[in-house]
Amino acid sequence: MATTEQKPAPWHAAFPAPVSKATFVTREETRKLFEAKTAGKDFILVDVRRTDFEGGTIKHSINLPAHSLYPTREAIYNLLHGAGVSLAIFYCGSSNGRGPRASAWLQDYINEKGDETIKSVALEGGIKGWVGAGEEYVQLVEGYEAEVWAKGGEGC
Repeated sequence: MATTEQKPAPWHAAFPAPVSKATFVTREETRKLFEAKTAGKDFILVDVRRTDFEGGTIKHSINLPAHSLYPTREAIYNLLHGAGVSLAIFYCGSSNGRGPRASAWLQDYINEKGDETIKSVALEGGIKGWVGAGEEYVQLVEGYEAEVWAKGGEGC
């Protein structure tokens, strides 16, 4: 009799599913923020990939691996609220999984607090879309490693 192996549960199964549906911001809108606003003061970029900054990361991003976000939502919210940051932009490789989930979890917490001054969104296309959009975007990547992106970069 053959035994079937059970697949391990996905990392996010340890946490409740987000109530909020992720909303997205385009890379064009995000790039314009660099011209009109101050990263880290008016908005924050959050790279939720596990392999810290593989291939580079969008300038001024902080790295909070997605699996660490749910348990730290209160602290992240308090930091954003206390600093007056009005927009948190989350991204992973392609923003098909971790980025949107993380942004929705934080938005859930923001909604629970009744705070309408902060919005949590995901970067459409993730860092793969950002890097693939051309030199004007690549110039805004710290630690850019062309060979990583030539291989396809890290997924989501």
